[in-house]
Amino acid sequence: MSVEDWRRKIDEIDRKLVELLNERSHCVLEIGRLKKVDRTPLYQPDRERQVLEAVEAANRGPLSAAAIRRLFERILDEARSVERHVMGDSDKAEGGNH
Repeated sequence: MSVEDWRRKIDEIDRKLVELLNERSHCVLEIGRLKKVDRTPLYQPDRERQVLEAVEAANRGPLSAAAIRRLFERILDEARSVERHVMGDSDKAEGGNH
C-alpha cells in the first residue's frame, strides 16, 4: 500500500474512533443521570483503576502500556467532565473534580 492508502485507512479508523468515543460518552451520560438520582459521587477511583487495568491488559501493542494508560486517563478525564455536566456542579465542591 502507498502512503496515501495508509492515510485513507487512518482517516477511516479515526472516524470509527470518534464514533466509538461518542458512543462511550452516551453511556457515561446515562451513568451520570443514574448517579445524580442515587446521589452517588462523581469520582470513583476504584472504577477508574479497574478501567485502566483492563485496557492495559487488553493492549497487544505496538503502543506501550504507559501510552495506553495516558490515553485512557485522558478519556476518563473527559468522561468525568461529561458526567459533571449532567449531574450539575455540586460534586466539584465534594472533591469530584479529581
